[in-house]
Formats: sequence, structure tokens, C-alpha cells
Amino acid sequence: MSTAIEVHDLTRTHRSTTALDSLNVSFEAGVIHGLLGRNGAGKTSLMAIASGQDWPTSGSVTVFGERPHENEQVLPRICFVREDQRYIEDSYARHAFAAAAMAFPNWDQDLADRLSEDFRVPAKTRIKKMSRGQRSAVAVIIGIASRADLTFFDEPYMGLDAVARQMFYDRLLADYAEHPRTIVLSSHLIDEIAHLIENVVLLDKGRIMLDEPVDSLRGRAVTLIGAADTVRELTDFRQVLHTESLGRLSRTTVLGALEDHEEQRARARGVEVVPVSLQQLIVHLTSGEVGGERDEAGRTAPNLTTTTTSPRSFNSEVAS
Repeated sequence: MSTAIEVHDLTRTHRSTTALDSLNVSFEAGVIHGLLGRNGAGKTSLMAIASGQDWPTSGSVTVFGERPHENEQVLPRICFVREDQRYIEDSYARHAFAAAAMAFPNWDQDLADRLSEDFRVPAKTRIKKMSRGQRSAVAVIIGIASRADLTFFDEPYMGLDAVARQMFYDRLLADYAEHPRTIVLSSHLIDEIAHLIENVVLLDKGRIMLDEPVDSLRGRAVTLIGAADTVRELTDFRQVLHTESLGRLSRTTVLGALEDHEEQRARARGVEVVPVSLQQLIVHLTSGEVGGERDEAGRTAPNLTTTTTSPRSFNSEVAS
């Protein structure tokens, strides 16, 4: 197993705000990672530093074993596309693709052309005049067709409609299967990308809350719905992620899968046992409602081990 990104004791502060707080994490090479977390969790800061576009306040980041900043051996291997992608004034999509072709050694123009047709990118409309969805399409085309060894997608596909987003997921997965590389996806549409990602890195307030393969998270939590007293009894010795009352009924989500005999007992007592999706799990973990031990900064940290446990990346301007 090789490592694409190694982060050691990384801190990034912006005036009085700490975006990343003594972060330690690694990203395995050749894997699609989901970089998840609420707004302000530090996702963009981490990607910007790893792509050589921002500097850490302290700590270090290496990409393919080297520091990315001003490193002409590493930077052409990194593509970073984001929701607020910027382009030179009055440029067309073809100008953006031409600049990308010069920046990325593995650029595939034929693929870019096919994707442009798939996403219906207008050839005769300046990028600044395009709709948000069309601009998003230009960004994701660059991310896929670059075939960079490391590609960051910082939610550039959020401007796409549901049909176009599914097309993006399908095209990305198909090209990844033929040309494996390391991909980091940041998204709030967690259930939509759950079938794509192989590993989850969850950030909360600039720290790692979770770093696990997706397969190990399946069944990590369950929701019990039934009479309040019965649900309370069944969940008394479990870590509660979320609970709400519905009249005399209770809906409680707990960390940890139920054993077969526990599930049978619950159903025998009229309690419905519902699996929790990856998105629901992430929402509950980052909602601030979870109890647990205090970390060094005094924040509540849930116990997640209950069940186991020159050419530059293309994010700025392109010449017309």
C-alpha cells in the first residue's frame, strides 16, 4: 500500500480562525476518498495546502513523498477543481481545456470532447456568460480528462442538476476503472457519492473525526422506532447519536449494529429496526449532539470504536 498524501501535525490559521488544528491523516494512493464535514470544517484548506496553493501555519504535507509547494515534479501530477473555479475574462471552454492540456501530462482531449458533448457545454458561449451548471460542467470535465495522479474535486459538481450529477459520477467511475488514480471528493451530497467512495475522512472543526473504509461503516449505526419506554430500555447501554419523541413513540439512533438476538428481541417487542445511511451517520456524528469523552481542546469527541473501529493544479485562471 502506497500513500498519496501524508499530513503531519498540520495547522492552518486565518487571523483568529483555526481552519486545521494539529491534523494527522494519510490518503492511500489509488483510492477514491470522500472528504466530508460541515461548512468550515477545514476541507478546502486541507485540499488547498495539499495542492500547493496555500501554506500551512505549522506542520507539513507531502504528496507522493515530496512537498508540493513550488515543486515542479509534483504539481503537474495534481489537479484541483472547485465550485468557485475562476477563468480569465472572456475565455471560452476551449481555452480552459487548452490550458489544462498544457498543465497536465496525462490530459486526454478526446475524452474532454466526448464529455463536452455529454454535458452539452456550449462552444460559442463565454464561460462568464454560462449558467452555473455549464460552468460546473467545464470544471468537472477538466477534473476527469486531466487524469492527474491526484485529483481534488471541491464540490464543483454542486451546480449540476440531478441528471448531470449522475452523469458525472458514472463518467468518473468508468474512467477511474480504466485509469486508476487517487481522487478526493468533497461533497455534502453524501448518499449520492456513497457508491463511489472507498474511504471516508470526516473533518470536524479542523480535526479528524473519522478515517475509515466505507465498508466498515456499513451498519455502524441503527435507528430504533417504537414505544418510548421500550426503546429506552433497549438502548440503555449504547451510545446514543440522536433521539426524538413522536408522541408516545421514540426514534433513537445508536452507534453499533445490533446482534441477531438483539434485533429479534426488539422486533418481538414491536420496535422497528432501521439501518442508517452513510449520510445520516455523518449528520449525527457532526451535529454536536453526540456524547463522549473530552479531547485536549475541551470538545466532546464521540467514541467511534464501539463496534470496531509552474504547471500548477488547475484551480485559478486560464489564458484566453
